[in-house]
Amino acid sequence: MRTDAMSGPLVGRQVLVAASGSIAAVKTPLLVSALVKAGAVVRCLVTPSAERLVSAVALASLSRHTCYCDRDQWDPSRSRPLHIELAEWAELVVVAPMSASTLSRWSQGSGEGLLASVLLATEVPVLVAAAMNTAMWNHPAVQKNWDVVQAFPGFVGLLPSSGLLACDRRGDGRMADPTLIELAAAALFSRGKECAVADRDWEGKHLLVTAGATHEPIDQARVITNRSTGQMGVLLAQVARLRGATVQLVHGPLSVPEAWCEGVACIPVTTADDMQQVLADHQPSMDAIAMVAAVADLRRVESSETKLSKHQLPELLATGWSQVPDLLAALSRRRPHGQTLLGF
Repeated sequence: MRTDAMSGPLVGRQVLVAASGSIAAVKTPLLVSALVKAGAVVRCLVTPSAERLVSAVALASLSRHTCYCDRDQWDPSRSRPLHIELAEWAELVVVAPMSASTLSRWSQGSGEGLLASVLLATEVPVLVAAAMNTAMWNHPAVQKNWDVVQAFPGFVGLLPSSGLLACDRRGDGRMADPTLIELAAAALFSRGKECAVADRDWEGKHLLVTAGATHEPIDQARVITNRSTGQMGVLLAQVARLRGATVQLVHGPLSVPEAWCEGVACIPVTTADDMQQVLADHQPSMDAIAMVAAVADLRRVESSETKLSKHQLPELLATGWSQVPDLLAALSRRRPHGQTLLGF
């Protein structure tokens, strides 16, 4: 794909995408396609188990490069070991999905297989999206292995989300949406020339972010609002999560991909009063609050309980307005000692 006319943090970046043996591997082609469309140069590899679930031919077609398998690792026609070549080529390694077996090998330093060897040989960030059955994910051995790899240099983990799994069970285990994985990859490249892992300096911190617009009712059909999409607030929330924070997102209607909100606790609201109440309830437990929402400036003193005719609107809209309270000022007045407030 031509990238000379493209712009963005992923343009021209060399990304190695690996799939291991989880049914979530059927989503790996979506991730590869998204990265290529964003301008990245993508190469793929699959483990033997993943090869049963996703076609290497499909990944090769989508990436425009050969998709490597374990049988390619010791090809005698290669002048250098393949796992070393791939590890040195990549600026970022993405493992999506990461199965329990691959996680176990990596945590124990096993180099059995092409992917396991690459993970030991690479010196660049490794973005991992775990995916497995809920009971498997919650097993003490798996959690121990996850804790081990979190301490590895360059590790960036995306926890599995909750939902309906392929085994018909509901719970944690779904791979992070490919859109969110792409977003995380872009964030890692947005800090400078080289792919850089975000500092985990917000580990253990609690952050509340507001995003999107509020809707103040005029009547049963009409509202006063603005064109805020909520994108900046949602992205800020996700970057804070990558830095280790526990994030709550208080938002009005959003115009962003649903997957962008994965991993943060979302509290939807409609009006400024709704948002003010949520802020009052949660402020005492927060280390920081970022007020990114586009709160309406005006609201009706009284909204109509029925839909008004268009002939009634000119007279109605001429009067009966009040200012929406300054939510940031209210937060500032009751700010606990040591709490950080960010306003726009």
